[in-house]
Amino acid sequence: MSLFKEVADIQTAEMLKLPVPKANYHNIAVKPSEMQKEMVEELSNRAEQIRNKMVDESTDNMLKITNDGRKLALDQRLINNMLDDFKSSKVATCAENIYKIWEENKNEKLTQLVFCDLSTPKALGNEENPFVMENVNGVWNLKEHQFTDVYTDLKRKLIQKGVPAEDIEFIHNADSETKKKELFTKVRKGEIRILMGSTLKMGAGTNVQDKLIALHDLDCPWRPSDLTQRSGRIIRQGNQNSEVNIYRYVTEGTFDAYLYQLVENKQRFISQIMTSKSPVRSAEDIDEASLSYAEIKALAAGNPLIIEKTELDIAVSKLKLLKQSYLSEIYDIQSKVIKYYPNEINRLENRIKGLQDDIEHSKEYTKLNSDKFSPMTINDTIYTEKTEAGKEILNLCKNMKSPAPISIGNYRGFNMELYFDTVARDFKISLKNNLSHTVALGEDVYGNITRLDNVIDGIEKQLDKSKELLEDTKQQYENAKQECNKTFPQEKELNEKSKRLEELNVLLNMNEKTSEILDCDDIEKEVSQDYEKEPSR
Repeated sequence: MSLFKEVADIQTAEMLKLPVPKANYHNIAVKPSEMQKEMVEELSNRAEQIRNKMVDESTDNMLKITNDGRKLALDQRLINNMLDDFKSSKVATCAENIYKIWEENKNEKLTQLVFCDLSTPKALGNEENPFVMENVNGVWNLKEHQFTDVYTDLKRKLIQKGVPAEDIEFIHNADSETKKKELFTKVRKGEIRILMGSTLKMGAGTNVQDKLIALHDLDCPWRPSDLTQRSGRIIRQGNQNSEVNIYRYVTEGTFDAYLYQLVENKQRFISQIMTSKSPVRSAEDIDEASLSYAEIKALAAGNPLIIEKTELDIAVSKLKLLKQSYLSEIYDIQSKVIKYYPNEINRLENRIKGLQDDIEHSKEYTKLNSDKFSPMTINDTIYTEKTEAGKEILNLCKNMKSPAPISIGNYRGFNMELYFDTVARDFKISLKNNLSHTVALGEDVYGNITRLDNVIDGIEKQLDKSKELLEDTKQQYENAKQECNKTFPQEKELNEKSKRLEELNVLLNMNEKTSEILDCDDIEKEVSQDYEKEPSR
């Protein structure tokens, strides 16, 4: 992501703060029928047979069980259309809610969207749909009940409540770009009040937000991006409503609640990576489309601890990454305490001593004349005039045959070495005594002498800076030694959550050696008895 961000500008909705309506989320929990409860238990039995290799994967597998579980959570008739139309089902509850909102906003002609990725319509959903309407003596009437798909069933229920058939439309009927454009225009005007579709067909590119007041999620998609695309149809610029409502329908005791939890966790990983708000360094595969054996068993048992386990998995993983990062920093500090800081302190002390010697040496050999110039010796010739000395330095530069350093004399107690810097592409003089001080030369006769004087006179400032740096380094050294003795600040929290996670793994039968759901009370009782007998174990 660091590499990606070098060429990409990531802007999330939170960053942009666009003028969009406020979204109120409503989670509507629906009680399952007795048939749904029994069938969820049957899914658990199927999972156990697959795990024990009692059935061939081509006949039954975890992906098939997961898909059946999703269908069962939506409507039991998707397993067998001859099953009873449960009066308190998710579809019936959604129909009641849609009708209520339709009635309340009849005058403003406000519109609604219904998303469902499973059980899409098998035929056209308009007035000529043979599954919904029939022509009796030239009049279209509601056809006798015959379950084919959730879309058609939901439309039938709405028509029974009094919603005109022309107010309801399926996105699947718009099978061309021209028809889609016409359909979207009607929804924006409020001519079509209820539009149903899947995320694939009614997600990105669907601009019908003008009068949208409510959005209904009948099922849970598998990918976080699908849920984002759904809500993006109503939480959008151009919506005339200041507040909108998003309803998510969940059948208790089925795969619904856990699927939403999975999608939330996936989105959390994605958000952390894209926004760099956390130290997460890896993300789970978001396209895995089947639950594990243990997850299905826990869901079938109706155990609420499965959600706690999911949250703890995330929390423990994050804390472990934080601890790993913290320990890496501690190891780096320990390395500095052992090697870097002692060496750096020794280096600075030697430098300070060398600078002090150079200052004293310079004072001893600096003999300023009336021109405020100390005599300079170049190739055994003493120059007392600044002009002559400057000219000779330039002459030596012009006559150099090699960039390698050559000794040319001394000035104010420092030996002078002239060389050509091939990288910087200029001539330089190194003033050497205890330490070496480099001076870049120019083309001006007087300027080069001034540069040499400035460097020599500036040694005292270097000394002051080195002393300050030495004090800072010593302070850092002491602080680092104290940091080495500190423990991870969230160690207690990590231990507590890790311990609780281990308990949940046992309680939820996450141990691969066993294949039965364990009773929580029995386990806690057994653990308590073992602790009294042998606390250390």
